[in-house]
Amino acid sequence: MSIVDKALNANVTIAKGFDPARGKPPAPKIAIVTCADPRLSNIEQMLGLAEADVDMIRNFGTVIDDDAVRSLVLSTRLLGSREIMIINHTDCGMLRFTDTEMEDRLRDETGQAPVAPARFYSFTDVEKNTREQIQKARSHPWISQEVPVRGFVYDVTTGRLSEVFPASETMVRS
Repeated sequence: MSIVDKALNANVTIAKGFDPARGKPPAPKIAIVTCADPRLSNIEQMLGLAEADVDMIRNFGTVIDDDAVRSLVLSTRLLGSREIMIINHTDCGMLRFTDTEMEDRLRDETGQAPVAPARFYSFTDVEKNTREQIQKARSHPWISQEVPVRGFVYDVTTGRLSEVFPASETMVRS
């Protein structure tokens, strides 16, 4: 039996105890952009937040790209999220290759050179990447300047968060 089939069977059982109150319109308090890495799957619990209070936006490498911006704009402008948290993590798989290496590998494996994705957004420094993502979210004109955007690195070996400050704040704090 496939994983999808097992999941569907489990859903039949779990749905029997489903609370219809969960079908209320969402009203998140915070939008969190984080990596798709399964080690961050229970980030709400790690932060002591209720699932209903979080708009979770996940992608490989915690990238503020067009899709993440679209989600952040809707979360803050339409649903009412009042804060944005960007959470990168140690030991991220995106640290293990360059975009060029991945493109070359895929071309070699498939014999194809498609037009998308244009980038994989690999990086070599998790803190620097976090600063860049903060800047990208902070600079978008449709994300209100009144909405705080803060960045963090989650240590997968300790479960602790370390705040990463934007470059401009790092210079002021030094």
